[in-house]
Amino acid sequence: MIRTLTVVFIVSIFFGCSEKKPIVISTPPQNPVIQTISYSVVKYFPHDTNLFTEGLLFHDGQLFESTGSPGGLPQSRSLIGIIDTATGKMSVKEEIDRTKYFGEGIVFFNDKLYQLTYKNNIGFIYDAKSFKQLGTFHYSNPEGWSLTTDGTNIIMDDGTDKLTYLSPENLQPIKTLSVTENGIPVNMLNELEYIKGFIYANIWKTDIIVKIDPSNGKVVAHIDLSPLAMGERRANPNAEVLNGIAYDSVNDRIFVTGKLWSKIYEISISH
Repeated sequence: MIRTLTVVFIVSIFFGCSEKKPIVISTPPQNPVIQTISYSVVKYFPHDTNLFTEGLLFHDGQLFESTGSPGGLPQSRSLIGIIDTATGKMSVKEEIDRTKYFGEGIVFFNDKLYQLTYKNNIGFIYDAKSFKQLGTFHYSNPEGWSLTTDGTNIIMDDGTDKLTYLSPENLQPIKTLSVTENGIPVNMLNELEYIKGFIYANIWKTDIIVKIDPSNGKVVAHIDLSPLAMGERRANPNAEVLNGIAYDSVNDRIFVTGKLWSKIYEISISH
């Protein structure tokens, strides 16, 4: 009797266990891999080492640069001008008073040129041909760093993770876009350039350019320019951070430089 009960008990345990659902172990989702875009240096051009680069862009086949004027660099000036790529010298088109303003990024939109200032919450508007000052505009961002355009709006950054879209009609904000990488805000967005549907941004104090999807603010790729920057610093000990991206859309060329750099580099990337 005891043996029979024992067998029945064991069989009951076996069939009871067999009816349980299998345990499923789930793994947390993995962060998407951020692509690293390779680059090669096509050629380089001289650059005036007194120019503290804040903005770099192509317009009407010419390379424009805007510069700032840190207090510790008395030779620096807040300028906007055209760079002669043969000599590296700037043909100055506009200068703002360095005792009042620190010049930052620039952008052309239609028949006007717009310029930010660092901490004054004021921007300047110029005629795109004569460079005569037409007026000013104000913004509530804590600082002004860089400008670019997607052809519809003017896009501004301020050293945070935010991109502010401005209406070209009245320079008022339309929306803000937070830039993230794997869900983490990417701060210190600096010089901007719009290239083939994406926003490229220098990250201040690094040798990295990030490629941003403007539909959602996500970083989709990096360009690591450390080797180029290290080579510049070896040849030019006074060189400061990488800053400056210009895109020649007609000839599909990209140019980069940095503050007080001795060269502007044309680089080739796979977009």
